[in-house]
Amino acid sequence: MPVGVSSSTRQLEFLVGKRSSGPTTFSLGDALGIAQHHDAVTGTAKQHTTDDYAKRLSIGASESESVVSSALSCLTSTGSRDQCAKPTTKFSQCPLLNISYCPPTEEDISNGKNLVIVAYNPIGWKRTDFIRIPVKDNNLVVKDSSGNVIDSQFVPMDGVTSNLRKFYTAAYLGHSSNQVPKYWLLFQASLPPLGWNTYFISKATNKVERSKGYLSAMDSPQNDDIEVGPGNLKMNFSGTTGQLKRMHNTRTGVEVAVQQSFLWYGSSTDDQQPSNAYIFRPNGAPPNMVSRSVQVRVVRGPLVDEVHQQFSSWIYQVYQYFFTVGPIPTNDSVGKEVISQITANMVTDKTFYTDSNGRDFLKRVRDYRADWNLSVNQPLAGNYYPLNLGIYTKDKKSELSVLVDRATGGASIKDGQVELMLHRRLLDDDVPVVGEALDEMVCVGGKCEGLTVRGNYYLSINELGAGARWRRTTGQEIYSPILLAFTHEKIETWKASNLTKATVMDSNYSLPLNVALITLQELDDGSVLLRLAHLYEINELKEMSLSTNQEKSEMKKMKWKIEGDNGQTHSPIKGGLVDSSVLVVELGPMEIRTFLLKF
Repeated sequence: MPVGVSSSTRQLEFLVGKRSSGPTTFSLGDALGIAQHHDAVTGTAKQHTTDDYAKRLSIGASESESVVSSALSCLTSTGSRDQCAKPTTKFSQCPLLNISYCPPTEEDISNGKNLVIVAYNPIGWKRTDFIRIPVKDNNLVVKDSSGNVIDSQFVPMDGVTSNLRKFYTAAYLGHSSNQVPKYWLLFQASLPPLGWNTYFISKATNKVERSKGYLSAMDSPQNDDIEVGPGNLKMNFSGTTGQLKRMHNTRTGVEVAVQQSFLWYGSSTDDQQPSNAYIFRPNGAPPNMVSRSVQVRVVRGPLVDEVHQQFSSWIYQVYQYFFTVGPIPTNDSVGKEVISQITANMVTDKTFYTDSNGRDFLKRVRDYRADWNLSVNQPLAGNYYPLNLGIYTKDKKSELSVLVDRATGGASIKDGQVELMLHRRLLDDDVPVVGEALDEMVCVGGKCEGLTVRGNYYLSINELGAGARWRRTTGQEIYSPILLAFTHEKIETWKASNLTKATVMDSNYSLPLNVALITLQELDDGSVLLRLAHLYEINELKEMSLSTNQEKSEMKKMKWKIEGDNGQTHSPIKGGLVDSSVLVVELGPMEIRTFLLKF
């Protein structure tokens, strides 16, 4: 997630001081800015342009990795400030971690050194989450920042991930490793607000240490229904079909019968207007179910339960972590637009809600527009909306929410139903604009196949009115993922010369759960850009427009004459002026405030 990585890296760059020479976050920020072009966001660019976007992002991410390495070397060191000028510790990151490629976690650590993992939390409140890394054996132990052994769980690596790793490392890196990790190693990390914690992986040396690492097995259930979920949220799957049947929140008592399936729309091949990169236009037939009976394997453990579902040779899903879709087959000469469809026994009255640029949620009513009388010509495409954060629907008892980790399309075509567009592979182009079919290929050694996507979406059920807090908190954590940095050192040596756990905030303070730190960045003139706010020890503070190009006091609001307007206006609630003597910032609902700070 480049945006989240950029935000974390810029925080670290600010905390140690922006350098006049050497690597900076500028390249990644510049690439992200270019990638905001509508053709980059939507995928409507020609392939060579898309390749250029990816190249720029890759170059920027690589330079930002150097920024992270030097910043963490400086921040964690207890030695002299020379460590900041000439970092001696080399950290690395793993941008291909989602396909299990992470060289530092696969290195041999039997020579007395530990794998050191520094986990940085870019959010202004404490968070607890699972760290998941690929490893080659299960004779490992995880220790926290104090050196205490903590619980861990080993999950066997699935074949789909292994095959993805082999193919895409060859495509991206020019080589494919012969040995792939056998397991995912999972453990729970607890991180302070705007701070880091350190974890150490080493060989287990005795039975006590080995007992802390639980080796999971993948079991295939025999007809009996399956319940999984070590936490409050329980999920029930059919033992005969392998499909999701029910979700139950044991804390709130909310229970909803729900099914999740993968389907695909056949793409229209109409000569006048085929489905293409710019336009979603199905052929009018009902969506095709990929499979009604799903192969299922279950992983259980003290930390996580997982349900692995094989819907087809090209669709694989792990409940707890990710979906994998592709390469979409087109040997039948039919373009396909693949969706995940979630159906609940809820009476939602044609109404659902989608986010507006990741911020406020807007009410949507199927086949209706408040501004004009809508003639419904495309009942499917006409009810799709862009999602940056998520979508939800509700009835008189409960809310069903789905959050996404990337921009996508979403809709509610039937009551109680939510669907997400996950992948598209089309055979026709729009001719006058792009001039290319949306059929991206990946090639290795003369073998080319359609693109495979791997991502995450997050599903929750809540009591009516209680879903907003989950969507906001979880959505911010999705947007600002934990940053992982790896190195190798003996645990005793590391603890003697490094801070294993720290926060850059006051130890007794954290932001409220409803306040997010969007930006903390040092600008070229030495001032600091802060979006949203918290208590901060500063000498000068000046509020700016959101784009930082004008002082807020100089902004003038235009007054529009609106037909039918009676002159009565309802101004949104906004926070008051900042008192420079106490530096308390007040935020109104959904308000973003931007400040320039001078230290």
